[in-house]
Amino acid sequence: MRKGLLPLLIFGVLVAFLAIGLTLKPREIPSPLINKPVPEFSLPQLGAPGQSFAAQDMRGKVWMLNVWASWCVACRVEHPVLVELARQGDVLLYGLNYKDQSDNAQQWLARFGNPYRESAVDAHGLVGIDLGVYGVPETFIIDKDGVIRYKQIGPVTREALDETILPLMRKLGA
Repeated sequence: MRKGLLPLLIFGVLVAFLAIGLTLKPREIPSPLINKPVPEFSLPQLGAPGQSFAAQDMRGKVWMLNVWASWCVACRVEHPVLVELARQGDVLLYGLNYKDQSDNAQQWLARFGNPYRESAVDAHGLVGIDLGVYGVPETFIIDKDGVIRYKQIGPVTREALDETILPLMRKLGA
């Protein structure tokens, strides 16, 4: 009788773990960088390779950093939302072109619209690693002190903008 109880107990524990896992929200993976300074970086600009874009340049401003790539299918899904956001002009939106070919990235922006004030080129993904990027797209909200306050994993949606991102940016003083 006891021999049959052990496998049943193990099965019950596994079912409990599975049930807990199904209640989690995979898009809300907590970032260890929340409430920590954005990693320092200085990268060439996509549209002006002789010029750089650095996190330090944004001190004193609330801004959004969107990690994207021309090869990213989900980036294409979020792109119209970002283009519309840029048209409104209320948000400082910057891009981090991740592990991409600059020519492909520029053609992609020319075709679908460029919502970014500037887009930095992270050709080897090293800044992405420092930011803890799991995959593209990912978006960070950074406050006036250069501290990451929010991370959106996956495409930015109108719902995410209206319910989370824009209210947070207004609260931070954007």
